[in-house]
Amino acid sequence: MAQRGSRRKAAEQAKRANGPSGPPSRAKLWFKRIAIGGAVVGLLGALFLGLAVLFAARSLPSYAQLKATQNAQTIVVRARDGTEILELGPSFGKWIPHQQIPQVMKDAMVSVEDRRFYSHFGIDPLGLMRAVYEAVTGDKRISATSTITQQLARNVFLNSNRSLDRKLREGVLAMALESKFSKEQILELYLNKVYFGGGAYGIDSASRKFFSHPGTELSTAEAAIIAGLVKAPSRYSPTADVNAAVGRAKVVLRLMREQGRISESEAQVDVDAVKLKVDANQNSVRYFTDWALPQLDILLPETFEPIEVWTTIDVGMQRAAQAAIEANSPAGAQGALVSMDRDGAVLALIGGKDYVETSFNRATTALRQPGSSWKLFVYLAALEAGYTPEDTVKDVPVTIQGWSPRNSGGGYSGEMSLRSAFAFSKNTVAAQLGNEVGFGTVSSMAKRFGITTEISTVPSMVLGSNEVRLLDMTRAFAAISAYGNSVEPYGIVKVTTADGEVIYQHQKARTVKLVPDYVAAGMVDLLQAAVQTGTGRAAQIGRPVAGKTGTTSSNKDGYFVGFSSGITTGVWMGRDDSKAVGGLQGGRAPAQAFAAFMRYAVKGRPVENFKVETNLPEWQTEPDDEFYFGDPDEYYYIDEQGNLIEPGRVEGPRGEGLPPESELGPGEANRQRRPPPEPATDGAPQAASDDFLNRATGGNEPQRQPPPQPRPSPPPPRQPQ
Repeated sequence: MAQRGSRRKAAEQAKRANGPSGPPSRAKLWFKRIAIGGAVVGLLGALFLGLAVLFAARSLPSYAQLKATQNAQTIVVRARDGTEILELGPSFGKWIPHQQIPQVMKDAMVSVEDRRFYSHFGIDPLGLMRAVYEAVTGDKRISATSTITQQLARNVFLNSNRSLDRKLREGVLAMALESKFSKEQILELYLNKVYFGGGAYGIDSASRKFFSHPGTELSTAEAAIIAGLVKAPSRYSPTADVNAAVGRAKVVLRLMREQGRISESEAQVDVDAVKLKVDANQNSVRYFTDWALPQLDILLPETFEPIEVWTTIDVGMQRAAQAAIEANSPAGAQGALVSMDRDGAVLALIGGKDYVETSFNRATTALRQPGSSWKLFVYLAALEAGYTPEDTVKDVPVTIQGWSPRNSGGGYSGEMSLRSAFAFSKNTVAAQLGNEVGFGTVSSMAKRFGITTEISTVPSMVLGSNEVRLLDMTRAFAAISAYGNSVEPYGIVKVTTADGEVIYQHQKARTVKLVPDYVAAGMVDLLQAAVQTGTGRAAQIGRPVAGKTGTTSSNKDGYFVGFSSGITTGVWMGRDDSKAVGGLQGGRAPAQAFAAFMRYAVKGRPVENFKVETNLPEWQTEPDDEFYFGDPDEYYYIDEQGNLIEPGRVEGPRGEGLPPESELGPGEANRQRRPPPEPATDGAPQAASDDFLNRATGGNEPQRQPPPQPRPSPPPPRQPQ
């Protein structure tokens, strides 16, 4: 017993010394499997990555081929007379070999873009882990992880989207570049190819653009400015924002000092003292090119060869437009102008007072309320419904769906002609017309004339509460100048290669008749009256002008759009933050800017008188209505509501069920409306032919109630809009 006890005790001691026996635990088994699987996957991944890098390295162009590669397109922009107004795209300057690149330029670029450039193999694992750690522990996303070699691979071989696939290919190509070329060669390629903004590729082009000397002569401060541009060329460009460029350069100098690439005294260089070259290209014509040149993506097949773009812009008119906006815009307000020829060619385009200060294009992009200039579409709808400029309307208080518009002066003029109501921009009359023809009809008219923005059909829309683009409004008025024919704005006449081969030629757009001639003539009549005697008198230039003012509530927007001698011009003024501008009215500053520009624009053109004769169609001019309504004593006919009327049936002095005469529409008081006959039995002959019914119900003709007989109206008082 003692012997067995001693053996048991020895076994227990051995068990405690050697650990538990038996099969391993399930957790340890799975951990072992995962570790082995991970090692296998890692090994296969490394093998695959190595093969990918090897294959990419063998496929890379030679160093000489990479030096000769240009990955962007040069575009020379010409005015309508052939004058070169702008050169866009890459400017590569002179290639600077590694030995001739100033050391301070190399150090500045490495310090700010890739501090471990000389130690990594194309990708920077430490930098990547740091970026991931910052993204996980803070509120920053993964960024700034591309090495100089990765940036070179992206600039030369890839695009700039941020997909995972592109990032993986970028890493593979970076390691392939590192395996094939030396660090000096990679840095030379990078500094001669990286984009610095303003069309400048490479340090020589950037140095000449910003400092007017070759890249071999860069100082420490200049090198810091150029190195700081790579992160955001447009934001830190010294020609766009000097303070931002200087601030970024100081960051570069601090990094260079912290990394020991320059001394403390060198880091104290005065960046503010750097003399910058004045960039003459950053002017108002850039608003035009920003609108016109993106159209090349649609007009041309994909090409990277140098091209010349011949545009519609008139250099003299562009300068006159810029001067007119600068001279007449109220303090603190922006201004925009669009001017186009009768065929839609854009002659001048101003998107703001200073392109360098802000490149936002208020002529083609901004959505602002047009005010009473929107009444163009209200009166077009009324004219198409049968009104004429001489028809009598009433300027009286009115309430529509709970909305009660007020006139600008607060008073009412009573009976007046349609022409006078438009000329003096009577809001109550526009509201009544819009309500009569239908707000949806006004919206359809605006879309017919090229308004592309969303349109609300609430009653206040008749006073211009919908936001529109100035370009669209100018296009609509240009169609009226063309007497109802559609106008398609365009800015590019032709595109040629550097050798002169024409690869695109503008073709005249198909013309569409938007409204009948008599409607267009009537609208021209109204627009001319607005300038001659109404709210647009400040737009007079000593020859026939037609146009319309517009002012929004609290003077937030001022509008004037008009035309003369085949040129249509629209002007908008206001603040970008939509705050009120003291004294801003469409009939003042915008109309004055219009006149200042148009005096120059039309000086070489013959004086043109407007055609305002409204040759009405027969359905409007028939004196006794028989053509339209038929003779009720001879056969069945159709009334204005489309009811079939039986001949000879009159009950009572006016017929049973008819409304009082005071409630009848214009022209109804002189006609007797009869109730329809009993429904005809099946197979009964048709009371009137299809041709007559088509004519009687309007067919393709605009339907309206005949206008009242014009009554003399007292001359309305002159009131501001």
